[in-house]
Amino acid sequence: MFEVTEKASEMIKKFLEGEPESHPIRILKTEGGYKGPYLVLATDEQKETDQVFTEKGITFIIDKELLDRSKPISIDYVESTLGSGYRIKSDLMKGSVFECDSIRDHC
Repeated sequence: MFEVTEKASEMIKKFLEGEPESHPIRILKTEGGYKGPYLVLATDEQKETDQVFTEKGITFIIDKELLDRSKPISIDYVESTLGSGYRIKSDLMKGSVFECDSIRDHC
């Protein structure tokens, strides 16, 4: 249902070390233009409507309705000649012509 790779957790922990306050990592939906909606990461406060996961020592939050529409979710960190960043795979765009599967797709 929810998976975070070792590389992604390592990079998130590095990012959080530089933050003045400790906040969970929110998984949220953005509209994404011509490709349609996709998932992104941000720090945020927990809300009543959130599902909370702790993976590899990191607390993640996601709205329960969004989780139901998106699961399973997997977060990875990739490095390529096009750049580096988080790759978030989910069923949110299942059946879409555009599926987010590479760093070039800004997932």
